[in-house]
Amino acid sequence: MSELVVAIGLVFVIEGLVYAVFPNAMRNMVNEMARMPDQTLRTCGLFAVGLGVFIVWLVKG
Repeated sequence: MSELVVAIGLVFVIEGLVYAVFPNAMRNMVNEMARMPDQTLRTCGLFAVGLGVFIVWLVKG
């Protein structure tokens, strides 16, 4: 359970850094994502989940 909390904390650190270092680029990307079709966002999200599971599998394997 502690590893899950650490992982969530790292997600917040990475997200926060991206917004802090590149605020204008992040705003543009969010606006661009708002114009994307739902299916494209869903496909990208599923790809990200798969990649994340693969990375965890490699590290923990």
